[in-house]
Amino acid sequence: MALDPKAAAALALHRFGCGPRAGSVAAIAADPRGALLAELDRPGAGRIADPGLLASGAATRAAFKFQQAQNAARRAERAAQKAGPPNADGNMTAGAEMQPAEPPAPPPQPAARPDPGPPLPQQIYLDEAKARLHAALGADIGFAERLAWFWSNHFCVSADKFGVRSIAGAYEREAIRAHLFGRFGDMLLAVETHPAMLIYLDNARSIGPDSVAGVRQKRGLNENLAREILELHTLGVRTVYTQDDVTRFANVITGWSIIPPRQDPERGGEFLFNERMHQPGAQTVIGRSYPDTGFEQGRAVLATLARHPATARHLAGKLARHFVADEPPPALVERLARRFLDTQGDLKEMAKALVTAPEAWDAPRSKLKRPGEWIVGVLRATGVTPPEIGPVMQAHNLLGEPLWRPPAPKGFADDSAAWLDGLAQRIDLANQFARRLAAEADPREVFEEVLAPLASTETRQAIARAESRPQALVLLLMAPEFQRR
Repeated sequence: MALDPKAAAALALHRFGCGPRAGSVAAIAADPRGALLAELDRPGAGRIADPGLLASGAATRAAFKFQQAQNAARRAERAAQKAGPPNADGNMTAGAEMQPAEPPAPPPQPAARPDPGPPLPQQIYLDEAKARLHAALGADIGFAERLAWFWSNHFCVSADKFGVRSIAGAYEREAIRAHLFGRFGDMLLAVETHPAMLIYLDNARSIGPDSVAGVRQKRGLNENLAREILELHTLGVRTVYTQDDVTRFANVITGWSIIPPRQDPERGGEFLFNERMHQPGAQTVIGRSYPDTGFEQGRAVLATLARHPATARHLAGKLARHFVADEPPPALVERLARRFLDTQGDLKEMAKALVTAPEAWDAPRSKLKRPGEWIVGVLRATGVTPPEIGPVMQAHNLLGEPLWRPPAPKGFADDSAAWLDGLAQRIDLANQFARRLAAEADPREVFEEVLAPLASTETRQAIARAESRPQALVLLLMAPEFQRR
C-alpha cells in the first residue's frame, strides 16, 4: 500500500536519515526520494570541513609530543622524590640522614590549580566526536551521514587500541568520508593504508620472514589485516579464499607501515612502505599471481578484491541489512549487488539504487535503530544541541555503542536482537532527558513534527493521555515508531 506524502517523508527520515526535526517532514513531503538523491549530489556531502581538526599525521605527532612531555615530567618528579628535600645549606639530602632540631613549620598550601582538562589524545578524540555530532544535527536529512556511519562501522578501528584514539576521527574523515561517493576500490585502498587501520590490525609491525628486516630481526608475519580484509572488508566469511590465501596476502602487504614519530618530527605518523620489511617474490592470491612490485603488489590485490562478485554480494547484503531489515529482501540485495558490479563499485550509484528500490520502502518498519541513531534522533526531534560532548559520549557508553570503540574488527552488530537488552537503559536516558527538557519541548509539537505521520492509534492515545509533559515526552521517544527504522 502506497504511503501518503507525509508518511513517506517521515519514513525517509527515520529509515535513511538521522531522524526528523522541526519542519523536515514538510520540507521533503513533495518528493522524498528526490530529496534523498539530491543530498547525495550536494558538493561536500558527507564531509566534515572543520579547520580546527588535525590530520592523522599531525594528531599522532601531537600525541607523541604530549606523551614525551608527560614522561619527562614523571621522571623529574621521581628524581626529586628520591633526592629528598634541601638541607639548611641548600643541598639535597636523603631526608632521613639529617633531621632539623625543631619540626619545621608546615609549608603554605598551594593555590588550587585549574582543571587541566582531559589529556591531549582524549581531547582530540572529543573534538572529533563533537564535530561528528554537529554534522548529524545540522544535516537536512542525514542520508550522507548515515552512509558515513555505515562504512565507518564496516571498516572499523578501535580507539581503545594504543595509538588509535587520537586519530580515530581523522581516520573516518580521511579514509571514509573522503571516498563516500567515489569508487569502493579507492575507499578500500585509503582504509587499508591508513595508520589507524595499520595500527589496529597490527600490520605496521608485520615483517616478511625473508625480507631484509625479517632475516636480521627474526620477527614474523602478522596475518590480522590480511584476514580481515578478505573476511570482513571485501569477500565475506567462508567464501572463495583459503587460509593459504590469507598467508600469501599477508606477505603481500608486509612493509605497509608507519613513519615513527620519534624518528621523523615532520612526517611521523604517516603511511610508509618499508621495502626492508616487505616479503620478496611473487604471491598467488585466490588463483591469481601477482609479481613482486613492492607496494603496487598490494594495491593490485586490493583492486581485484574490490571488483570481485563475492565482494558485491557481501556489501549489498550488509547495506540492505543496515537500512532496511535484518533479513533484507533478496530482490533488493540482488539489485544492489548488480549495480555495484555494473558501475565498477560506484558507491554513489549503489546508494541511489538503494533509495529508488521499491523493496527499500515497502519493508515493514521492524528494525531497531542502533543506539547512536536513537541518540541523534532524540536531539534532532527536540531541537537540542548539547553544549558539551561529554554527556552524549556517556549516553553512547551506557547503551553499549561507545563511539569508535567496537568490540571486535567486525564492528558493532547491525541486527535488532543485539540491541534489545538495552531498551531499559534507553528508558532511563529518555526519563533523564525529559525531566531536563520538559519546560522547553512541547511533546504535542514534537509529536506532530516527527512522529504523527507514522504513529499508530495506540501511540497517539498513550501520548495524549500522559499525566505530565515529561511522561508524554518519554512515551514519544520510546514509541515503537520512534525506535525503529
